[in-house]
Amino acid sequence: MTRHRLSAATLSEARPQTARPAYAREACRVGWVHFGPGAFHRAHQAYYAERLLCRDPRWAISAVSLHSAAARDALAPQDYLYCLAELAERPRIRVIGALREILLAPADRPAVFARLVSADTRLVTVTVTEKGYCLGGAGQLDVEHPDIAHDLRAGAAPCSVIGFLAEGLRRRRAQGLKPFAVISCDNLPNNGPTLRSALAAFAAHTDDRFSRWIESEVAFPRTMVDSITPATDAELIARVAAASGLEDAWPVQREPFTQWVIEDLPAVRVADWASVGVTLTADVAVYDRAKLRIVNGAHSTLAYIGLLRGRATVAEAMADAPLAGFLERLLREDIAPSLGGAGAFDVHGSIAATLQRFRNPSVRHQLAQIAWDGSKKLPVRLMPTVAEALAAGRPLERLAVPIAAWMRFVIARVRAGGVLNDPAAERLLALGRDCDGDARRDVARFLTLQDIFAPPLAAAPALVRALVAAYRALGSGGQLGCE
Repeated sequence: MTRHRLSAATLSEARPQTARPAYAREACRVGWVHFGPGAFHRAHQAYYAERLLCRDPRWAISAVSLHSAAARDALAPQDYLYCLAELAERPRIRVIGALREILLAPADRPAVFARLVSADTRLVTVTVTEKGYCLGGAGQLDVEHPDIAHDLRAGAAPCSVIGFLAEGLRRRRAQGLKPFAVISCDNLPNNGPTLRSALAAFAAHTDDRFSRWIESEVAFPRTMVDSITPATDAELIARVAAASGLEDAWPVQREPFTQWVIEDLPAVRVADWASVGVTLTADVAVYDRAKLRIVNGAHSTLAYIGLLRGRATVAEAMADAPLAGFLERLLREDIAPSLGGAGAFDVHGSIAATLQRFRNPSVRHQLAQIAWDGSKKLPVRLMPTVAEALAAGRPLERLAVPIAAWMRFVIARVRAGGVLNDPAAERLLALGRDCDGDARRDVARFLTLQDIFAPPLAAAPALVRALVAAYRALGSGGQLGCE
């Protein structure tokens, strides 16, 4: 059977069960710029924009890719339409029309700045992963990062998201336009203020007054985002084509659960967020901390231990009874106490819901994908809980296991040929090559990584003992050692 490619011209051919944009797409205008149009953005923020557009035509998105042309090349022939598959027992397919364009930053800088300076642009969102912010170990701007060093050179065309945001804001200020709100949707602790600090530090290198203006006039709300979004694969592409009746070069998928919490600041109230299910609150921190520790911390735990135990997906890892039992004890007995100040937030209810979400057999979330960028994820997903447990005198035995599993994961990549998807890959692989299997010596080598293990942690005898014991146990086929 011949199928047509998804596009504005063929959209009417979609099968009746496929949801289509419920608004006049041609009547919408761009009011939202997004950096990082990967799968998560297209399954999450663009989904909320899609719902907003049903009520308000001002929220079409201009997306900016900092490096890769892949999304633009896949979606441009489709008029930037794509399918979102919600992975329930009976998957639901909807066509998302919120994207107006995808600009490739190196080639389309004038167009990017035209969008950033447009009076219609009220929001700029960012999903560039933790490493895209070019931060050092203390969470401050790393001025020696190659992209930041480049962008700070006089007359340089920006290449980092920090550089683009700073230049866009500088041009708006010069033209007397109000700044747009900048909304980080990445898993950074205190993500809004962290991004503000990085931008202000960048601006201070050339203009103190501009830096102070960023600090005082630009809104950087804290946010929390949550929805499991497995990578697109050939199986999804085939499934979407069969269900929709149209070929889509790059559909995306996610679980039915989705959440977006934004700090309630005046500059954010430009859209009717409540009408599309976004939570505005004065206290994002409790949601953010719980998500980082419960959902993201659990994901990393499953990834590193599950891969050692021969599992491929989150659902497969949750079907491994010893691993699932270990994870539940870790969450309820070790991570929950670190969230004791959560107020009205239902910590144990959130844990129960998370474990249920992870068991969804329709979501094939690859552990190998979750394991990427461990050097950036561990410091925000697991190490704060470890530091608090150490300070409070709570047990460390279970908390040490996912960290030791990450160490084993790095060494396994060395033995598999030295391929590691991590911004610190070269350093980690070199360290892994030096490991000889002796638990004490190997753990001591990893503890020299100060970006991950702050010196007080690396020197704490209780943590060292727990890591050595966990590392030794995991060397025997992924045995947990404290099941």
